[in-house]
Amino acid sequence: MNDVMVSVVMTTYNHEAYLAEAVESVLAQRTTFAVEILIGEDCSTDSTLSIARRYEAEYPERVRVITSAENVGWRNNYRRTIAAARGRYIAMLDGDDVFIDDDKLQQQVDMLEADASLGMCYTRSIRRTETGVESLYPEGPCSTTFEAMLRRNPAENCTVVARRDLVEQYYSEVQPATHPEWLTDDLPMWLWFAANSRYGAIDRPMAMHRVLANSVSHSPDYRRKIAFCDSLSDISLWYDERYHCGALRSWLLRNKQNTALWVLSYNGAVSEYLARWWRDVRQAPRLLFNIAAYGLFAKKVLWRMWQR
Repeated sequence: MNDVMVSVVMTTYNHEAYLAEAVESVLAQRTTFAVEILIGEDCSTDSTLSIARRYEAEYPERVRVITSAENVGWRNNYRRTIAAARGRYIAMLDGDDVFIDDDKLQQQVDMLEADASLGMCYTRSIRRTETGVESLYPEGPCSTTFEAMLRRNPAENCTVVARRDLVEQYYSEVQPATHPEWLTDDLPMWLWFAANSRYGAIDRPMAMHRVLANSVSHSPDYRRKIAFCDSLSDISLWYDERYHCGALRSWLLRNKQNTALWVLSYNGAVSEYLARWWRDVRQAPRLLFNIAAYGLFAKKVLWRMWQR
């Protein structure tokens, strides 16, 4: 396909129940420009690959499957699929998510084309659990500042469209593969855009993100949940130090501790709670004065008493 404007990067693994809907939602987009779909398939153990190949055969000018003989892992799959893109812009859509507005790509590209200072833009999204419960994200205003993103990421992966040349610049400068402790590639990329350009928002839901129970970001295992939240905090701390003179360091460390201790106030033994609290205080002594930690400890004790 010549003169591709948007490359939709769709990484997928064991998404046989969702992939067709994701692809169809891209094919349904109303645009004045060419759109390609890159399906990064990472050796699924179900029929995901055959579904992807079916669309590639039916739409050879619009769909390409990026795969290999062996599983390469989520980070390498994400990177190789982005590297195969030919469009001026890259849109993100995991194989279990879906666009819910047929004008999504057109509106986002129009915004980016009209303002060269914008590196990326996002929209609101609908989060849907496996039981069908839906919620709007972000719940509050659509923020567009670097500091706001350091505090909380407002942009779901499935809502973002970004300039491809800046995406490649991000990979060259930050080299996320050297940060295995980062458990996502989304937030580091968005923060780099926010620090080195500007980002915009469309204040309406245009994509749906499925909240799957066994995903990395929504695991029912409380220790995995804490590890993922710690990773998000560490990413923000890294960017705060390099691009914000560490202005939010105290807030970010306190928020990191409070998030972990909130999870532990419901889960694990008292000793695990205290071990986490002491680890945080040793690393950042000012957290000794974090009043919320003591309130959460009282809550944990009362919670255990109530459970008995």
